[in-house]
Amino acid sequence: WLRYDMRLGYDLTIEQTQKLVMTPELIQAIQILQFNTQELDNYVQEQLLVNPVLEQGSTHSETGENADNAEPLEGMRERTRELDSNSLGSNELSSKEWAEHIKEREYDDISYKQGEYNKDDKEYSFEQFVTSDVTLPEHLMFQLQFAPIKRSCRMIGKYIIESLDDNGYMTLTVEEISRALNVSQEKVNIVLDAIHAFDPAGVAAIDLKECLLIQLENRGELDENIERVIKEYLEDIAANRLTIIARELGISVQEVQEISDLIRSLEPKPGRQFASQATTRYIVPDVIVEKVNSEYVVTINESSTPRLMVSSYYEKVLRESHNDPNLTKFLSGRLNSAIWLIKSIEQRKQTIYNVVSAVVKFQQDFFDKGPKFLKTLTLKQIAEEVGIHESTVSRSINGKYMQSPRGVFEIKYFFTSGVSGNQGEGISSQSIKTFIKEIVSGEDPKCPYSDQDMVKLLNDRGIDISRRTVAKYRDELNILSSSKRKRY
Repeated sequence: WLRYDMRLGYDLTIEQTQKLVMTPELIQAIQILQFNTQELDNYVQEQLLVNPVLEQGSTHSETGENADNAEPLEGMRERTRELDSNSLGSNELSSKEWAEHIKEREYDDISYKQGEYNKDDKEYSFEQFVTSDVTLPEHLMFQLQFAPIKRSCRMIGKYIIESLDDNGYMTLTVEEISRALNVSQEKVNIVLDAIHAFDPAGVAAIDLKECLLIQLENRGELDENIERVIKEYLEDIAANRLTIIARELGISVQEVQEISDLIRSLEPKPGRQFASQATTRYIVPDVIVEKVNSEYVVTINESSTPRLMVSSYYEKVLRESHNDPNLTKFLSGRLNSAIWLIKSIEQRKQTIYNVVSAVVKFQQDFFDKGPKFLKTLTLKQIAEEVGIHESTVSRSINGKYMQSPRGVFEIKYFFTSGVSGNQGEGISSQSIKTFIKEIVSGEDPKCPYSDQDMVKLLNDRGIDISRRTVAKYRDELNILSSSKRKRY
């Protein structure tokens, strides 16, 4: 038998290790960096509710009445430099240090006066007024009032209109409507025929075929051949198999081409031209790129960044709270938290500025000449240029938008992969897509370019690309294949 001795006990040992500790302040700084404009504004509004020391700065001049009751942003910048001039340090001012700092500033007796609302400060602009877009149900309900149907049948019409989807199609059958309202199917069909005459044409159809037939019937352009094509050969029209249709109908290919063009001119989704029930989201650019003389100047959109201040009123309360240690401790913590938040927002602005400036430097040909000159760009290139980690670059461009002379773009748009040109330079996929659109727009419709033809044309322009990649980019642009683009 073998015998093993096991020793159980406690030992005290000293060892030195390195590890990254994510403090709450550092986590907050990382979150603020990756927030987009709307998320940052929501986060700041939450902080304004939980931290009484924070105040949101006025958009008016600092010389106004509200400038007296809060410390301006420039003052906060100076104070944050005192905390740590090189990084987001973890030092916090104690209550004693806060008291000494406040005493040195020597507030006057009116510095803590709370701001008052001044009705004369109102500014009116057209941006303050919004329009209410008409929805599809509202548009149809208005026409229902004047429809040539009995008043007792309008309840059926209202039920039908409210059951339509966003594209204007029926979601219920005639039998289901008849059963739900306890009316005859004949009455439902009478009301449905009346709604089919409403604007937009094709609304309240069961499927696409009926939608197209209703539109042509209202326009008086429906004949036997067109009706048969829609009912039996709609998929062949989509696949551009016109010769098959011409052979089976006994008409020429040119006549089928005219029918195809007529069908393609119709609206397959009548309801989409009206306002959606969903909430509209607007884009607010975080940075603005402007061309001044021959240089591109990057500026942070200050209107998209919340302007925060520290209330002088609570600093005065802290200065006079020597007899209440709990109050002193609470206000000191709130002041440190406020300064850290302002400092994190300021560093967010600086990081975004540095990243976008580097992007503009790399993509200057795009801003000068257009989308065809967009180069390949990676997070690593910008990280090395700015001197930060790739993850920081990723967070700083997440959900951020740039307003430039070329339009408004998501900053991620400029980070794209691609292929190598004949000269070894990187050509982005967006540039190649632009070339493909140019080739398709300039081709002969009776003899469109195949994917292999596009490969040769792109090679002539110095772009080395495979046929499979061309087909992939063409699909992403929603461009049909050459057989489906051909016209007869």
